[in-house]
Amino acid sequence: MIDLQDIQRVFQVGDQQVHALRDINLHITPGEYVSIMGPSGSGKSTLLNIIGLLDRPDAGRYRLDGIDVTTLDDDSQARIRRDKIGFVFQDFHLVPRLSAAENIELPMILAGIDATERKRRVTHILARLGLQARAHHRPEQLSGGQRQRVAIARATIMQPAVLLADEPTGNLDRSSGHTITELLEQLNHDGITLIVVTHDNELGRRARRRLRMIDGQIDSDHGSS
Repeated sequence: MIDLQDIQRVFQVGDQQVHALRDINLHITPGEYVSIMGPSGSGKSTLLNIIGLLDRPDAGRYRLDGIDVTTLDDDSQARIRRDKIGFVFQDFHLVPRLSAAENIELPMILAGIDATERKRRVTHILARLGLQARAHHRPEQLSGGQRQRVAIARATIMQPAVLLADEPTGNLDRSSGHTITELLEQLNHDGITLIVVTHDNELGRRARRRLRMIDGQIDSDHGSS
């Protein structure tokens, strides 16, 4: 499903070049549960952004479902990102003026899905995540754990094949973080490919496959097939 070959990413900082990713070779099969760990500045989030088509490599090739996405223009990448990839972030990134239900519905509106189908999907996912009573609450009226559940609902409402989570429990207390972790793992159990970037060793160890990055390179890869 995900195949990275010799990926390089270089940032210009002042008069210096920073090699965020060096010679990344990575293959992830459908349905895997992968954690990416490592110290700050090791390239974890840069790698996740490239996998999620939020950034482009400076060199190398990225194939997603057999498509060489590195050769696509921005509009084509955006369509693939919309249809195949969901994102969950540490800071939730919900739209403040929209209710929980409206935040969840937003990707479907942008995709042109009709109102009846949008309502059906939103009703179903609100019930599944125990958010029915919070459907009309804005983000400021929700707890951190509830906001992250809304963010996960929004990320998966388009039924993506891949879910990318960047520090998904970083802003949550221990109990809420455990609930969110179990929810993500249930989605993986249901077939979604789950890739989690985390500083939390306890969360990282739960993944069946565990990558550790140092200085822009994959230093270890445990649990790969």
